[in-house]
Amino acid sequence: MLSGFITSFTIILIVIFLFREGAELFNSSNVEEGYVLAINNNNPVNKINPEKIMDIFDAEITNWNEVGGVNADIRVFRFSDITKYSTPEELGSNFENIPEVLSNIVSAHPDIIAYFPEHYVAEDFKGKILANGKISPASFFGCTKWYPTAQPSPQFGVLPLFLGTLWVSIAAILIALPFGMAVAIYLAELAGSRLRKILKPIIELLAGIPSVVYGFFGLVVIVPLIQKVFGLPVGGTALAGAIILAIMALPTIITVAEDAIRTTPRAMKESSLALGATHWQTIRKVILPYSVSGIMAAVVLGIGRAIGETYGNGQRGGNAEVPRRTYPYNPCDHSGGARRSTERRSSLPGAVHARMHTIPSYADNKHIGGVYSQTKT
Repeated sequence: MLSGFITSFTIILIVIFLFREGAELFNSSNVEEGYVLAINNNNPVNKINPEKIMDIFDAEITNWNEVGGVNADIRVFRFSDITKYSTPEELGSNFENIPEVLSNIVSAHPDIIAYFPEHYVAEDFKGKILANGKISPASFFGCTKWYPTAQPSPQFGVLPLFLGTLWVSIAAILIALPFGMAVAIYLAELAGSRLRKILKPIIELLAGIPSVVYGFFGLVVIVPLIQKVFGLPVGGTALAGAIILAIMALPTIITVAEDAIRTTPRAMKESSLALGATHWQTIRKVILPYSVSGIMAAVVLGIGRAIGETYGNGQRGGNAEVPRRTYPYNPCDHSGGARRSTERRSSLPGAVHARMHTIPSYADNKHIGGVYSQTKT
């Protein structure tokens, strides 16, 4: 009794800790930490939702009237673009003039939206800083985009994850349940004892295969097959995930369902046969209804085990080690926001690169801040 209490108490503490850590997401800004979005003072726009911010920087929204502004093209400015608007002399030998340069750039272009580190906002900044909203539970559960590393505005919409999991799980059940039940019935009622002794250990051995093996099998066999059969640009689809989950769930479904079927009392089966029922009628009318609770447990355990093995689905879906900002049409292409993220911290070109090597990133702000403060003093 004491051990059960300790276990339950520990589980409750873990759940509380996880929810507490996850709740901090709703207190975070919808713009990347340490960065700001600035526009010209004459721009009537005061706030842009995160999805539209991402569309602006992906060039899917190109006019200010699409976000409540005037009819003018949007000029996107990233921090690495500063050398296109200023000379090395204007930036200063130690970057001490960067805040003033950024302020002048924003004030000189009415159509600009600038994305740069917050540390470089001058005290007399001549532009307008867009208000940073908070990630709300409504956007978290209702948004249809999941790009947690997108810049400048990460997208945390779990709706596609829920719907994708539900879709793949239902498809996996529809595939695995008929095959699993057929094999379980055959082993329990139709197979001879010698064949059963051979097949049962083999099936139980399949349940112990690591998920990485199933994932690799899906990656090199199932995914190319689906791509070829359906003529798709990529084969990492929900159907591939459903097939892999079904294969992973089959050993558990077969083993548990077969054990449940074999628990049917012998007297019930003999009574059915004595009344003139055939073997198949006895299985359908007597054995399966009696063992339905065990069969449902087999389905739940099988699918639960398969869904928990995220590595198999990860490899099936393109072996993405982390969720990155990608274009929706190709989940295996990591060239989207990940590349743009690198560009925002890229090296300075030309003579500036030769003299100063790189633009200081947000990680260098502490050092640059000291130089900037000394210069002001």
